[in-house]
Amino acid sequence: MVKLLVTGGLGFIGSNFINYWHSNHPKDYIVNVDKLTYAANFDNINEPNIDNYRFVKADINDRKVMEEVISASDTVINFAAESHVDTSIVSPEEFLKSNYMGVFNIPELVRKYDKRFHQVSTDEVYGSLSLNALDRFDENSCYNPENPYSSTKASADLLVRSYANTYGIKATITNCSNNFGPNQHPEKLIPKTILNALSNQRIPIYGSGKQVRDRIYVEDHCRALDLIIHNGRIGETYLVSAENKMSNIDVVNRILGILDKRGNLIEHV
Repeated sequence: MVKLLVTGGLGFIGSNFINYWHSNHPKDYIVNVDKLTYAANFDNINEPNIDNYRFVKADINDRKVMEEVISASDTVINFAAESHVDTSIVSPEEFLKSNYMGVFNIPELVRKYDKRFHQVSTDEVYGSLSLNALDRFDENSCYNPENPYSSTKASADLLVRSYANTYGIKATITNCSNNFGPNQHPEKLIPKTILNALSNQRIPIYGSGKQVRDRIYVEDHCRALDLIIHNGRIGETYLVSAENKMSNIDVVNRILGILDKRGNLIEHV
């Protein structure tokens, strides 16, 4: 039995990871640490009452609690993060506290207790490409974060890398493209489009909507994390993608077509 510590496990990707892990590694023990922000939901966990699952309400900035749970674990996977770009522009301080200073506690304690650590990051640390660009980002691309959210995630990645290089901690990093699927908060494009369309409310699209994103189903992301946690090379960064590029406006129009709704619900903002 492996003892797994998952931080941010009541959020979108973290909860899907826990559900995936319980289904595919039912003998492993999971401790879920979450500070219960607006994005957390207890209903996201499929089997919250099984014997090999424990929830701990805590902030990853709480050094005492984190030391207790990390020392008792074999592997630590960090999903805990503030993730909404618009909110980071209005209130960047919370993003700095969670996405950077909170992460600092983890490699420090992983180093002290010699644990396996995986940092879950985002493709947004690389910035953006022009619509006509033929290039793609890879693990050797330079970081070029363009907002407070992505800059704090990039900073955390660099911190984890520095601990792997300087202290030899057993760490890996993934930068994943845009996830979608169950448990996603309605502030995000796909669930917001579905909910607004069903209730015949306006669907906001930034600018022309021609911005292209690579979108990956969240369970595919979890399978990639499983592979990397078990077989990834220590110190490496892995990029996770579905090769599924689509513009925002095309995503919205496809959802409207499936729901048999009219395009006049779209509002360009």
